Amino acid sequence: MAGSLRVNLLRLLIPPVAVILAVGSIAAYYLSIDPAADAYDQSLINTAIALSERIRVQEGGLVFDLPSAAEAVVRTDKYDKIYYVVRDPNGEALAGDQEIPRPPRGVLADEGVITFDADYRGQRLRVAALLVPCGTGICTVTVAETTIKRERLARDILLGSVLPQTLFAVLTLVLVWFGVRRGLAPLARLSDEILDRSPRDLRPINERGAPAEAKPLVAALNKLFDQVDEANRNQQRFLANAAHQLRTPLAGLQAHTELAMAQPVPEACRAELEFVHSATIRTARLANQLLALARAEPGGNRPSEFTRIDLRQVVEECADEWVHRSLAKDVDLGFDLAPAGVAGDAFLLRELLVNLVGNAVEYTPKGGHVTVRTGAAGDASAGGAFLEVEDDGPGIPAAERERVLERFYRLPGTVGTGSGLGLAIVREIALAHGARVEIGAGQGGRGCCVRLIFPATAPILKDTA
Repeated sequence: MAGSLRVNLLRLLIPPVAVILAVGSIAAYYLSIDPAADAYDQSLINTAIALSERIRVQEGGLVFDLPSAAEAVVRTDKYDKIYYVVRDPNGEALAGDQEIPRPPRGVLADEGVITFDADYRGQRLRVAALLVPCGTGICTVTVAETTIKRERLARDILLGSVLPQTLFAVLTLVLVWFGVRRGLAPLARLSDEILDRSPRDLRPINERGAPAEAKPLVAALNKLFDQVDEANRNQQRFLANAAHQLRTPLAGLQAHTELAMAQPVPEACRAELEFVHSATIRTARLANQLLALARAEPGGNRPSEFTRIDLRQVVEECADEWVHRSLAKDVDLGFDLAPAGVAGDAFLLRELLVNLVGNAVEYTPKGGHVTVRTGAAGDASAGGAFLEVEDDGPGIPAAERERVLERFYRLPGTVGTGSGLGLAIVREIALAHGARVEIGAGQGGRGCCVRLIFPATAPILKDTA
């Protein structure tokens, strides 16, 4: 019986990883940041000492003599802005940035130095004030800098302390992973089984060998699979029944409109009859497509195993109908057929061809070309046979080639009477036969080329010959 993976993982991973990261990072940070901050403060104090040496007593007064080149050196820093001010014993500024904040009241100097944080011109400053004798009083030399490099240092120290601890934690996790790998093997097998399934595979998952924590999940998944399968079957039955019930009255309506159009009727009535006739044809086509879609989906009314079929023969059997439609539209329909044996359902493959060729003829402009090809795949690893329909019509943009396979989706701005089901039916029939659909551009980058590549092997029920 599988043990509790959750308890083992929590006990092994959370306490040591949390302690290592927290204690190690905090200790390394505080052991490094204080000495570094003191070093930056000492640099400010050294600058203040250097500036104090430029205070002179002259003619009974105090002057501050700092060449411009030296001042430029004082203010130069790779990261921060440097400010300074020199004040006489009365607090009057002798030179520098007069608005730099003064030391807080009540703070005692440590060996003549006061360091503090302040805000200046919307910036955070670190300030060092040096008290130096000048004449008969005490002058104050204040040097301040922004905190950019201090913040960078703090971030670098933090990263420098966290990164080694993180690496150590990762190594610990790797060691633990190898330790519990044997216990996780059943769960990994369950995950692989689910990942290898297609959306059409709704068989129950075998609970045997699953970890204790995974068994409720497996049971819930199996229940969900049953519900989805039943919903799919109900949907297929509804589509098939609805489409079947529509076919007979639609056929009668079409026949009656054709009889009425053959009679002498006023032109206004003829236009209405023609509209009803075309609408009836479109609706009948939609009903047939829904029937084909219901049969192509998993659980549809199709044999559990396929028969051996030659795609070339299927194309030749339907060619007359397509030739008449293409001639009526002045589209050059050509055939490049070679033997292409596949395992499949003849009804579904004919419906697939009807949708592919019908779409190509409908959307190819007058004077265009449509070519139907069949044959064996050139590369044995690519598949056993292929079917290809190519046209030089408007084509399908690369960004839309996946979406056109969705049900009832049509390209924006598409004209015509289509319902957006044709390529969706092609995809469902291809999936039912284990084939893959590739949509690309035609020769010379013009038009559209839909290519179906069938698997080299598939279950065979009998030969149709």
